[in-house]
Amino acid sequence: MNRRELILVVGAVAANSALRPVRAASGDADNLTRWAAKAETLKPTLVETPQLPIDLVRAVAAADLPLRFRMEREAAANELAKRVLRKGASVIVDFGGHRTGYLSFHLATEGRAPDAPVRLRLTFGEVPTDVAEPLYPYNGQLSQAWLPDELVNIDYLPQSVRLARRYAFRYVKIEVLDTSPEFGIRIEDLTAHAVTSARGTPPPLAGVTPLIRRIDEVALATLRDCMQTTFEDGPRRDQRLWIGDLRLQALTNYHSFRQNDLVQRCLYLFAALPRADGLVAACVFEKPAARYGGLHIVDYAALFNVALFDYVAATADVDTGRDLWPVALRQLEILSRDIDAEGRYVDPGNMWIFIDWAQKLDRNASIQAVLLFAYKQTLALARKLGRAAEVPGYAPRIEQMTRAARKYYWDAAKNVFVSGAGKQVSWASQAWMTIAGVGSTHECAAALRNAIADPAAQQPVTPYLYHYVVEALLLAGLKKEARALLEKYWGGMIAAGADTFWEIYDPAQPLSSPYGDIHINSYCHAWSCTPAYLLRSGQLT
Repeated sequence: MNRRELILVVGAVAANSALRPVRAASGDADNLTRWAAKAETLKPTLVETPQLPIDLVRAVAAADLPLRFRMEREAAANELAKRVLRKGASVIVDFGGHRTGYLSFHLATEGRAPDAPVRLRLTFGEVPTDVAEPLYPYNGQLSQAWLPDELVNIDYLPQSVRLARRYAFRYVKIEVLDTSPEFGIRIEDLTAHAVTSARGTPPPLAGVTPLIRRIDEVALATLRDCMQTTFEDGPRRDQRLWIGDLRLQALTNYHSFRQNDLVQRCLYLFAALPRADGLVAACVFEKPAARYGGLHIVDYAALFNVALFDYVAATADVDTGRDLWPVALRQLEILSRDIDAEGRYVDPGNMWIFIDWAQKLDRNASIQAVLLFAYKQTLALARKLGRAAEVPGYAPRIEQMTRAARKYYWDAAKNVFVSGAGKQVSWASQAWMTIAGVGSTHECAAALRNAIADPAAQQPVTPYLYHYVVEALLLAGLKKEARALLEKYWGGMIAAGADTFWEIYDPAQPLSSPYGDIHINSYCHAWSCTPAYLLRSGQLT
């Protein structure tokens, strides 16, 4: 089943659920209103920073780069205001780095007094491919309304213009589609207005290699540009709050920008906007007003509990932990309905299991491990909150699920975890079983090494899963291998010219997209920011 099919199925289930009255997980409907109000009080003020372009550039085909193009300097940016542009003219402006924000400029004229409007097409690029080749015809599965271009008509000249729509970009391609032959235009005072809720810049890492320093810088820029009034998954597209992204953004935030109120706000938004039975949505919409996201993912619902534990552990804010404790309890109550008498999760087939965008990935072993990990972290949360007496069945359930994991997924002959009827070997299964603590450190280290060395094993295609592979390598005592993987994978995006890390990067198929068209891919994506966490927490340094 591809992503579009999953969304249609899950969306239909969610739509039916949304028709029923929504109630709080605790059974007290007033909690929803209170949690929503709490989230609103935590809404940050955005910082806006005006930035001028640095160069005019041109795109050059580059077969040696994953995204096919590189940019070459054509002229200094101040040359733009001197150029008289007429119908058919175009120019690409480079702002020197990625930002999330707005664009403004002043249109002046040369020649006879303006006797017609000016029609411009502005295309915003996170990477050279966005502005180097046409966005249309578009072949993706997601709405083409997300494509980063704008058709602008300016009726009266001269005039200053500020585009209302927010974009994620480094490059802007400006095309003059039409105007009167009697006059030309000059584009003056072109300015990007970067917005973020991040405050300041964390100090650079000391005593590291240039590559590691650059990986950390790009990871921080990725997080910064996704930090808006929530932790967005990607400012180019969706612009939503997703649990899987939130957990990784929050971990990185605790060791960098430390905007912990933003994490708290996001947790409260999920608590306030659940499904009718209390299952948290995989995502929530924030604008024009916060609302239920309509999609549910098994692993994301479980990871809400993990994110709440992480937050309490990082901030010592036990009051928030206690306030949202009923939500955490409710997630496992609902998800445990599909755990059989032996302790194995049996996929009912009516809800999305994500893990990674790898289409051929068998997810049975991974989801077993994610749920086991969630039980362990929820029990740890209960102990921090003084609520362990409320969950006497958690410890036996953890033992039961661990036994089931070994019985059904551990192949002792091959020293590897397998998944599904085909006994698939994947990096995902090894990573999540290691994180969940299934097997000894020695067994997990062997399993990870065996899978990574196996050319037939299913590999990750997203930074999201690569993060958990690196984390698993560290837990298995394989620090050298973890560092090498981080340098190879995130360093591969650096070598390709990344200013922020991408939603999807498959080194074997760099032009792949889970949506059918690379122009809809996000090239500043929240779940890819974790090198800064792994490095700044001291796990890799």
